[in-house]
Amino acid sequence: MMLASSALFVNCTSDPVVGADGADGADGIDGIDGIPGIDGLDSTADCRSCHSSEHRDPIKASYALSVHAEGGAVGYAGGRASCTRCHSSEGFVNYIDGVAAVDIENPTPISCNTCHSSLAGHRSFDFENDGNDYALRTLAPVQLIVDENIFLDGANESDVMGTSNTCITCHQPRTETPVADADGEFTVTSSHYGPHHGPQSTLLEGIQGYEFSSVGISAAGTAGHKEGSSCIACHMGETTDGTDGAHTWNPTATACLNCHNSEPESVSGYETGMATLGGLLENVVGWEYEYIIDRDANEDPVYAADRDGNLTVLVFLDAVGGDPIGKDDSPVKVLDSDSNPVKQDFIGYPGTGFYGQGVTYTINDAGAGWNYLFLEEDKSDGIHNPDYAKALIAQSIEALQ
Repeated sequence: MMLASSALFVNCTSDPVVGADGADGADGIDGIDGIPGIDGLDSTADCRSCHSSEHRDPIKASYALSVHAEGGAVGYAGGRASCTRCHSSEGFVNYIDGVAAVDIENPTPISCNTCHSSLAGHRSFDFENDGNDYALRTLAPVQLIVDENIFLDGANESDVMGTSNTCITCHQPRTETPVADADGEFTVTSSHYGPHHGPQSTLLEGIQGYEFSSVGISAAGTAGHKEGSSCIACHMGETTDGTDGAHTWNPTATACLNCHNSEPESVSGYETGMATLGGLLENVVGWEYEYIIDRDANEDPVYAADRDGNLTVLVFLDAVGGDPIGKDDSPVKVLDSDSNPVKQDFIGYPGTGFYGQGVTYTINDAGAGWNYLFLEEDKSDGIHNPDYAKALIAQSIEALQ
């Protein structure tokens, strides 16, 4: 009986009886009629306007003329966790993707795919209404490295989407402005001291200089170039010969003429002001401790080779056996008869001390020195924010005189 039932079940389920057709479903929603006289999007042609060799080849030629194409010290800084964010393609992508900074083996230089994401693609294909984001990896306002409470946003009428924020991600200071200790002094502790190549965005914003007073200092974000222009508007204008603008990022005369009646030649007083400030800084006097070092038969300091093969790093001796110690070990200070560390003068700023341990300056000297580095590293000769640049120079000169 059980076997017969099983056979019957198999026959029923394997050879079902077809029922009658069901009732028709409800009609779908009508489509939207096209607009008379307007063709639909030819997606192939629209994509090819950018994704073609004819479009890309001039961009690649332009990029080859840029400083970014030179590599940006990728061989050294590109692999270090603390530097790779801006010195290698992998480090930048990791940062944007929220990956913790790590040392990178075989880092590669900044390239097209560093700033543009071929995988994520465009945020929208409705360029007419939403704008063309060029598949940039980030358009978000940028949190400053030196102050997590400050976010910079390059978006304005000249850059509605904020594409300049891709630039700001790296073009910002790595070190905060000097802060006085309890004795009113400041000690330089890094061989990379200063804003380290990237103060363009903060000068444009009118922040992060060492401000001795409020004289000549306008509210942050109110400079003409900050409100009415952008990194993209000034540095990526198209030219006929490809030597400026586009992906060279060299500013063009055309970009200036979009807002000015003539191409600005220079910021009035900037060059002479910086020369005066530099001259004063050559004569400031700081101090540093004296350390026990190895000396030759003529009592001259013995040097060791740095990472580039230059003989610039003094060989320190340990306090017990007089043997050379490692570069990262703590050098031993020379003591006087009362067992107090011996100090010696160091002339000039900016710079690290003769023994490589950093120099201590009055806060006025340190602040003026910071402003000099801040403006020098910006490399726009004050054009990014003329009023702020001139105010910092004037205040620094007054503080040193």
